[in-house]
Formats: sequence, structure tokens, C-alpha cells
Amino acid sequence: MNACPTKKPFTELDLSAEFEDLTGLVQADLKAVVVMLTERARERLLLTRRESQLLQKSLWNGLTAAVNQAMEPLSAERR
Repeated sequence: MNACPTKKPFTELDLSAEFEDLTGLVQADLKAVVVMLTERARERLLLTRRESQLLQKSLWNGLTAAVNQAMEPLSAERR
């Protein structure tokens, strides 16, 4: 088995119903940011494929978590 128990899955973007129509757009923008930063880091820092993948996952999870956290109090149920 190649499954590593320490691997964390990618965090999902979880916008409330008031913003769910923006989910695709926000995901596309986040993906673009993650790809650009990862490519630049790979080129300039000569990252290995594994390092690039870890950076990409870390960036994605951090950015989606930040958006989820910032938007969570803005749902109608929380107001």
C-alpha cells in the first residue's frame, strides 16, 4: 500500500447558501493563485515534484480554510 496515514486531503471550499453561486468562481481564482505560486516556487527554488505537491496542497488548504473561516459568520443562520 502506498497510502500515507499523514496525508491530509484537500480542504473543500464551503460557502454558505448566500454565496454558493460564487463557489466555482472563487475556486477558479484560488486554483490560479495556487498554480502561479507553486510554479514560481518550483522554478526559482528548484523544488522537487514532491515538494511542489506539498506546497500546492498547503497553499490550497490554507487559502480555502481562510476563505471558509472569513465567510462563515456571514451566513443567514449565524446572523
